[in-house]
Amino acid sequence: MSVNAEKAASNQRFAWKLSWIVLAGLLFGFALAPIYSVVCKLTGLNGKTDASAVVLQKPLTIDESRWVTVIFTGNVMPGLGWSFHPTQQSVRVHPGQITLATYSAKNITDQMVTGQAVPSVAPELASLYFKKIECFCFRQQGLKPGESKEMPLRFYVSPDLPKDVPTVTLSYAFYNIKPTATQVTAN
Repeated sequence: MSVNAEKAASNQRFAWKLSWIVLAGLLFGFALAPIYSVVCKLTGLNGKTDASAVVLQKPLTIDESRWVTVIFTGNVMPGLGWSFHPTQQSVRVHPGQITLATYSAKNITDQMVTGQAVPSVAPELASLYFKKIECFCFRQQGLKPGESKEMPLRFYVSPDLPKDVPTVTLSYAFYNIKPTATQVTAN
């Protein structure tokens, strides 16, 4: 084999290796976002909370020796056309105590609008211990023009929350959802 043929074969092998590296990088890049999302939900990283209801297997033990203040906030993202806010700014709860809080939403547009709430808990560590039993964030919410709705949130703070965390902030960001054939409408 001549020197030029060896060089061409070597260049071709190198090009294939580079192609595989680029392909692997692209696949990793597309897989990274879903993997990150799963890791955040499992670990509470970035304040993410589980988007499903907690099913209580046994009665909760209430730690009456201490209080945790839960602060509520709500934001509407651009394009939703709603007003949205908690009906109370905060509550004091004993860890393990099931509590009901509500948020109020109103469609201020002249058309049906559907939104989805995305929760976040701060400090990040507390997201592992903040458990939602019932939440409007579990499904899309539809409001007719001018319609108002009280949205319930039933939750508890686990008694396992570290004692050096006296305050937890629960924040919801409501996003506009484009209508789909299976959208959930207001009841």
